Amino acid sequence: MNRSVNRPGFVVRRVLSRLQSGSSSPVVVETDGGRFVAKLRGAAQGPSALVAEVVVAALAERLGLPVPERVILEFEANVATDDRNDELADLLAASVGQNLGLRWLDAASVLRAREVDGVDDEFAVRVLWLDGLVLNPDRTASNPNVLSFRGQPWLIDHGAALTFQHDWAQVSEESPRAPFEPSTHLFGARRARLARYDEGLARVLSREVLSEVLSEVPDSFLADRPAEWSPARARAAYVAFLWKRLRAPRPFVPAG
Repeated sequence: MNRSVNRPGFVVRRVLSRLQSGSSSPVVVETDGGRFVAKLRGAAQGPSALVAEVVVAALAERLGLPVPERVILEFEANVATDDRNDELADLLAASVGQNLGLRWLDAASVLRAREVDGVDDEFAVRVLWLDGLVLNPDRTASNPNVLSFRGQPWLIDHGAALTFQHDWAQVSEESPRAPFEPSTHLFGARRARLARYDEGLARVLSREVLSEVLSEVPDSFLADRPAEWSPARARAAYVAFLWKRLRAPRPFVPAG
């Protein structure tokens, strides 16, 4: 039986617009449950990017960081669309089936450069720690992937994280101990404060919690796993990688 996140699922009624957001090619869609940003399995990084979106957002929630609501979106063939671009038509055709929806945050704005220093450490250092854990290179001053919404910052766009999943054959016992370079990170200037938060954040993420997080990933998103792996085996591989990465001293936290 195909597993899915423990969240609602909706059939997409109409594609409203395409967001120009790098290779992920998200679209804004209308459903019976409201409006969502849809991350598509047919985009450049394939369904692995959807795995990263689910896993990192679920981890963020455990660490007390706001992220948009996630749902499963069902795209049917020849879904109605207000955008008649041929490239988008090809993308939608390649994305028939289950995709990921993130609740549209109406009137949200991208965090501006002048606002970064005003973000408190409780948020900024947690984000830096999380991105180090999941090897997320995609939160920089030029591409913050943080929205301001209802008076607080929200995290978005995690499809570039979990870089190891794109080549499981190259994952070794040492791969989870790879360092993370924070110098270009949006909150990299606060890396010296990571040690102050490290132990407390690590305690939140037990192996059981990691298993719970991976249980939110639908079977259909695990299509890029090695052919001989069952969905359960694939989930166990993600859990094992992240658990080894969480072993102290954590390779994404500067000593001292």
